[in-house]
Amino acid sequence: MQHTPPRFSLFRSLLFPYSGEEPLSPAQVRRVVISWALVFTFPMVLCTLLVTVFAATPLFKAVIILLIVLLAGLIIFGLSAWALVSAVNRTARLRHAQRFKDQ
Repeated sequence: MQHTPPRFSLFRSLLFPYSGEEPLSPAQVRRVVISWALVFTFPMVLCTLLVTVFAATPLFKAVIILLIVLLAGLIIFGLSAWALVSAVNRTARLRHAQRFKDQ
């Protein structure tokens, strides 16, 4: 019997398209961390850009604010994704070890 991969919703397939049964490879970890960092940071930068435009903020100050928001978002959401992947990998390894222990 052939195993078919599970189908996920659009949002889930973008942010974490893995079942959690097996630990993620380093390439998969990078993909999840980068997608989280970009997907969640983009709305923050866009909202900040709109606020700086409508508030008529000077260009230099607007660029500094946008860079701070961009870097903060990338760091915060990248670390959040890394923590999530670490927890999923740890759980997958424990499940795998438990299955072999029970057999």
